Parts: sequence; structure tokens; C-alpha cells
Amino acid sequence: MNGKLLKEAICSAAVVIEQNRKAIDELNVYPVPDGDTGTNMSMTMASARRELSVLPDNITAGEVAEKAASAMLRGARGNSGVILSLLFRGFAKGIAEMEEIQGEDIANAIEIGVQAAYKSVMKPTEGTILTVAKKAAEQAQLTARENHDPVAVWEEICKTAADALEKTPEQLPILKKAGVVDAGGKGLVTIFEAMLAVFHGQAPAEPQEEIRKPVETIAIGRVDLEEEIRFTYCTEFMVQKKKDCPDAFKLRAYLETIGDCVVVVDDDEIIKVHVHTDNPGMALQKGLEFGQFVNEPKPKIENMRIQHAGRVRAAQNAAHDETYVRAEPEKKFGFVAVAAGAGLESAFRELGADCVVRGGQTMNPSTEDILKAIHATPAKNVFVLPNNKNIIMAAEQAVALADRNVCVLQTRTIPQGLSAMMAFDEALDAEGNRIAMTRAFEQVSTGLLTFAARDSEIDGHPIRKGEVLALDNGKLAFTDKDLNHAAYKLTKKIINNETGFLTVTYGENVNEETADQLYHKLQDKFGDKMEVMLMNGGQPVYYYMIAAE
Repeated sequence: MNGKLLKEAICSAAVVIEQNRKAIDELNVYPVPDGDTGTNMSMTMASARRELSVLPDNITAGEVAEKAASAMLRGARGNSGVILSLLFRGFAKGIAEMEEIQGEDIANAIEIGVQAAYKSVMKPTEGTILTVAKKAAEQAQLTARENHDPVAVWEEICKTAADALEKTPEQLPILKKAGVVDAGGKGLVTIFEAMLAVFHGQAPAEPQEEIRKPVETIAIGRVDLEEEIRFTYCTEFMVQKKKDCPDAFKLRAYLETIGDCVVVVDDDEIIKVHVHTDNPGMALQKGLEFGQFVNEPKPKIENMRIQHAGRVRAAQNAAHDETYVRAEPEKKFGFVAVAAGAGLESAFRELGADCVVRGGQTMNPSTEDILKAIHATPAKNVFVLPNNKNIIMAAEQAVALADRNVCVLQTRTIPQGLSAMMAFDEALDAEGNRIAMTRAFEQVSTGLLTFAARDSEIDGHPIRKGEVLALDNGKLAFTDKDLNHAAYKLTKKIINNETGFLTVTYGENVNEETADQLYHKLQDKFGDKMEVMLMNGGQPVYYYMIAAE
């Protein structure tokens, strides 16, 4: 099996899985709208096809595998896409520098890929793409001992993978209840079988139309060029609370009269403040009524108009050459956050995010997207906040590719990401901040309100497409037909006696009047026990994000 044949097989598989993308997406049994498996695997394979399509036919098999694996690693989207890229990465290592490959080479390479994929998952679940790949690799080893024909070995890989796929419902009860096989495993079998067709002599599949390119998901710390800056100075300070300290709500109320973007975090010993104002001196003076400024971090005052001018220049430069502006690591710390929605993007920027990768649920950014944002962050140490469980693996793959120190925090929701940013302390080193920021986001309980993307059944309860879904820290809590009723009910589930802050972020499909009605109801019910805040996040998919801290 030479490089030309391997190249044609991989390119053909990319076309075939794109053609089957929707059918694979529909195997997802959980009814929430998400970055579906078929879509993520298709876009990951498309990265390899774009890379291989421009290569000459006289390339070696090892070079083909290396080019494909590199492209897939950078283009990997979602957990299924990352696992797929790792399988190919291991395969490439197994046949490195080989001009042609035999059956035993394929068997050894597939085994290396499976080992790499299993190592990448903290708690591997059987009955998934991992199981399908493992069973195929085991059979490949057995076959290659007796038959060196690479096509014969690949035939056994396909047969065993298909058999393993059919057994996934027996390993995962949720699949059996829904009457479907694992979506990731189905995607892998689709790829393997499409490659086998080419190995058997069939002409490579060609797309009826060009495989769609990834949507633009990146914002290199950019703000809208026409962004209005109402107040000049971003002012931050922290005070050690004095005895008989007044209620911090009074400080917040005062700051609201002299500025906007007010954030006041109050705990047992300190008060941390962030405000945009034209009178930073007045903000600092008011802060002294509540305690003494701490030595580290020192109060910080930055002219946002000057900052904005610099961002505009950077954005114009980036637009001019249509590439990211790679930034030299000039400062000690920097941040990359994943978010969707103008309000959320702005919130992360105000808290110090250098770059925002536009994405989240239904739009999982690739490893390359995240890597570019890391390289555009002018810092020696870059913290990455994925803010979605299906993006964490893609972000982690960027760590080894980056030219600076990168720490991926395991934030699974937007509220967790915001809380982690608030906990950053410039006086700490990288490891100290990793611990502090992790502790902070782990204290956040998140409630999400979205819609059922498909008819389904969970634990015997039928779910109809379009119904309101309430998620309690990622798990389906209940369904409802009234949005605000569901939001109030979910809030009661996620708060407890220790909750001091309740933040409601409403999305693009909720109007201000509806959000205000929920806010006032929550304020009436819980305002005497905790601080209730409302924010327009503008996020897609989720009607409300509710954070209890």
C-alpha cells in the first residue's frame, strides 16, 4: 500500500463522512442541542483532506499519514474529533518514514493510535468510539500474524469495528433504551469502510459540492471598531475589610452612580472591585471607607481609550493580512476564553481576556483556533478557559503545540469561566493561580435553560422537540413549557444556604422584558439572602445561564 493509495483513501473518507454527517448526528440520544458527533468528525476529516489534496501522488505512505495527522490534530473539533485525530496521530507514528506499508505495519500503527486515544481520556467509557477502535486494533494484530496483505488486514479492521459498533448498546444502557448505536463509533466505522472501498479499487468519492469550510470562530481580543467607550478608566482594587465594615452592597450602589461594568466581590476578609469610571479617585476614596488597600495586587487604573486605539490598530492589521497577529510574550500572564455572544465576549474582555475564541455549544472551535488565539496572546503564561466540556480536549491538544506555557483550566460552563477570571491574582505565580482559579470555578453551580433539539426519552420520561430543558450542572433536571417558570424552578435547585451571589445571563432569544420579569421574581424571593444580578450575554442556544456562587 503506497502513499498515493493511502492519500486517496483518506480524502475519500472525508467526503463519505460528510455525506453521512446528518445521519451520525441523529444518533446522539441526549436531546440538548450540541456540537454533534458527525459534524465534528466530518470537519476534523475535512482538515486532512484540504492538506492532502494539494500533495503530489509520489509522496510516501509515512508522509501522507504525518500530513493527515498534523492537519487533523489542528482541525480537531469536539471530543470525538480529538479522539479521531489521536487515532490517526498514533497511526502516523507507527508508519513514520515508510514508503509503503504491509499488513503488520497497519496493525502496529492502529494499536499505537488506540493507546494514544485511551490515554487522552481521564475516564474512558466502554461502548464508545474507543471500544470500537480497540476491538479493531486487537483483531488487526491477530490477522497480521498470518496475513501480511494490508487490504486483508483492513478488511478485518472494518468487520471487527462494525461488530463492536453493534454491541455498543449492550455496554451503554442509554444507547439500548434509545435503540441506537454509539455515534462516535458509527463515524469511525464509516471512515474505515470508506477507506476500504478505495483499497479495493473503487474510485475515491468526490463531493457534489465543496466540503464546507469551518465557520469563523476567532476573535483575537478584538472589540468592535465602533465600540462606544462611555467611561475612560478601568479601575480595579482590593481592600482588606475593616471591623464593622459597611455592607458591600453600598459600595456597589455608589460605584453604579459614577460608572458602569461594576463588579464587587465580597467575602469574609476582602472586597474586590472592578469599575469603569471617569473618576477613579472617587472610586478609590469610597473604597477606603470599607477597609485598607492590600499591597498585592496593587490598585490598577488603565485608560481604556488608549487601549481601544491599540486594539483597533491590531484588528486592522489582522484584517489586512487575514491572519492572526502573533504576539511576543511580553507580560507574565494572559488569557484565552471561549464564548459566544457579544455580552459574554465583552465580559471576558473586561475581566482581562486577551483573546476570545467564538464558540461553545453547537459550535466547537478547533485546536487550531485555540492555538492561534494562544499565540496572539502577548504573555509567557497563557490560561485557557474552554467553558464547555466538549471543548476541553481540543484545548488540551494545543498545549504541546504552543510556543509558550499554557494551562487549560477545566471550566465546563461560562459562569465557571467568569468566576475563574475573577479569582486571578497577579501576585501569585502560574501554579498558584491555577489552584486559586480552579478552586473558584469549582464553587460555581450552573443551571442552564435550553430547548430540546429532538424527540427523546430520558429515564422513562418522554421529551418533545422544542420543550424547555433545565440542566443542573450538565444533567437534565426536568422539562417545562414555560421558560421563566422553568428558570425559577431550576434556580431553587442550584442554590443553597451558602449561596451569596446569583447571576442570571440571558441569551439572544430572550427579550429584555422577559429577563427583567425573571430578575424581579428572583430578587423578591432571594434578594434578602444573596445578591442577584442580571446580565445580557447575547449567547445562542441557552435562554438563560444561572450561576450560584
